Amino acid sequence: MPIETNYIFWIIIAAVVLIFLLDEISEYLNIKSLVPTVPEEFKNVFDDEKYSQSIKYTKVTTKFGFIDSFFNVIVFLTFWLLGGFGWLDQIVTNLGLGPIVSGLIFFGILIFSSSILGLPFEIYETFKIEAEFGFNNTTIKTFISDKIKGIMLGSIIGLPVLSLILWLFENIDMAWLWGWIFISSFSLLMAYLAPAFIMPLFNKFEPLEDGELKESINKMSEKCKFPLTELSVMDGSKRSKKSNAFFTGFGKNKKIALFDTLIANHSTKELVAVLAHEIGHFKKKHIIQTLVIGIAQTGVIFFLLGFFINSKPLSMAFGVSDPKVYCSLIFFTLLFKPISKILSIVMNILSRKNEFEADEFAARVTEDPDSLIRALKKLSADNLSNLTPHPFYVFMHHSHPTVNERVKALRALKL
Repeated sequence: MPIETNYIFWIIIAAVVLIFLLDEISEYLNIKSLVPTVPEEFKNVFDDEKYSQSIKYTKVTTKFGFIDSFFNVIVFLTFWLLGGFGWLDQIVTNLGLGPIVSGLIFFGILIFSSSILGLPFEIYETFKIEAEFGFNNTTIKTFISDKIKGIMLGSIIGLPVLSLILWLFENIDMAWLWGWIFISSFSLLMAYLAPAFIMPLFNKFEPLEDGELKESINKMSEKCKFPLTELSVMDGSKRSKKSNAFFTGFGKNKKIALFDTLIANHSTKELVAVLAHEIGHFKKKHIIQTLVIGIAQTGVIFFLLGFFINSKPLSMAFGVSDPKVYCSLIFFTLLFKPISKILSIVMNILSRKNEFEADEFAARVTEDPDSLIRALKKLSADNLSNLTPHPFYVFMHHSHPTVNERVKALRALKL
């Protein structure tokens, strides 16, 4: 069936093009805001050579990101406007396997095709760009292993979840409500199970050795009344030289994981300051706040989805004459894209506020803002971060304030 250029068609076309243009404008402004000399605040961690590398890294990754995004937009629009969704639906329908199995095949073909098209970009980014700047430690064997494990996990977890969602919308009244309850519950369950069962499939987690660092972290946890039950080191260096730390767990069962690269590049005081920042998110209720907002957003998405399931105008905008649940799920995601982008920007604004609060908490509880400042500056140097991103780029993409803003805020604190 030919595509009907109705109001939904034009909304999605406008959203795809506008979001792409806004993203690329922000990237362009970001490149133009690069400063050729090291900002005074960072001269103790960036020499001229490293700063030159950070500028080059920003330019290279931005150019690569544009090519990747442009390719994806062109492929999507070409597939859509040439009737690809209608053609694929017809093939799947002719198999006569029922709505749920047909839906799984429809999703599977789209996901598989997208993964294959994106694979060359992922390989180039990992083994060319990241390797060129000294970050990549991923071997071909690890890369392939990760892909195989990802496919297996996607099948084991994704197929039953998608099957249930399809079944709900095919058979149950108020399916949006039951879908919301299920997905929210499943997300909470995965947040609990992932650190224990999924993440160890990709990385090794070993207990932090006894010594000054472990003792200092435990003292900080006790001081903050943070229920730390496990302190481990993750072999982040298996894939990259970049550093990070995170904590997981619910209630009185908190776990902290440190990348081995983070431990290698920072002093004990700096590491304690970084973890105090993470504890700050817990103490300031940022985790619960984000969780509640996420569940509420999921509810809104499912509520709106209920209005568009089996929508004739939505299906016809994609060249599908007979509305189907599995088609509607895909098409609604595209229709929701502008709202999703706005929600992402709003959440980033909230996240940046929360980062300032966690920084302040860490500075006050350690009574040592200088250690956190040194850690932030070292991390920016280790990761070749852009020290002068354009405000519009930050507005569109950053979940964290710029390092310069965070350092200024910490220096302005009166402890």
